[in-house]
Amino acid sequence: MDANLHTMSSLFAQLGLADTPAAIEEFIRCHRPLGNDVALYRASFWTHAQRTFLKEEIIEDADWAGVIDELNGRLH
Repeated sequence: MDANLHTMSSLFAQLGLADTPAAIEEFIRCHRPLGNDVALYRASFWTHAQRTFLKEEIIEDADWAGVIDELNGRLH
């Protein structure tokens, strides 16, 4: 699957979070900034399942990695 098919909205839906543009912006506003020493998947606000998904997708450089990197940048 092409990584460009995954959007921030589809990532939030995959994570079980509200996926409207306004909800995404609110989530980012409420959870940033992450410290430079905190890996995205280690942030305290994720559930175990969300954390596992984020970590595995980044480690495997899977289809979701591009949009996860984007979220990482926006939260840091």
